[in-house]
Amino acid sequence: MNCTASAAVEAPAPLIIEGHSPAGVPRTRDVARAFARGLEPALEAEMAENVALLVSELATNALRHGGGQYTMELGATAEAVHVIVSDPSSSLPGARPPPDLHRGSGGFGWHLIRHLTSDVTITPGPGDGKTIQARIPRCPTERGNTATAVRTTALR
Repeated sequence: MNCTASAAVEAPAPLIIEGHSPAGVPRTRDVARAFARGLEPALEAEMAENVALLVSELATNALRHGGGQYTMELGATAEAVHVIVSDPSSSLPGARPPPDLHRGSGGFGWHLIRHLTSDVTITPGPGDGKTIQARIPRCPTERGNTATAVRTTALR
């Protein structure tokens, strides 16, 4: 997509994905990749892969830290691809130091999410859970900000 020209974009219907086990994450990633590749105007291949990577990280985090299930919604506008994931846990993602490349202790997820997105918001609900909304701009110059703030609305 040429980012200097404004293109008419017909917003696709939101796509809803339910996840209940780690075995479903590859399918969720594939569905997200297909959604991203099917957008008009088309995303660059790297952008479609970034959407798939973001979805994979959010799904994995929801399963691992958010109660073992999630509901994800994918949507798009002329400016961005939006990923919304809800899980049954009210626990917030913890602040983590930069990942340790030598010990292999993990911790790459939130750093990667913040790098891929221009905006991440965490809000309460549904029920006792939380919802994480992430935005990937269609134009690469608007993302990749490792200082992306994660805004949190008070959870119960």
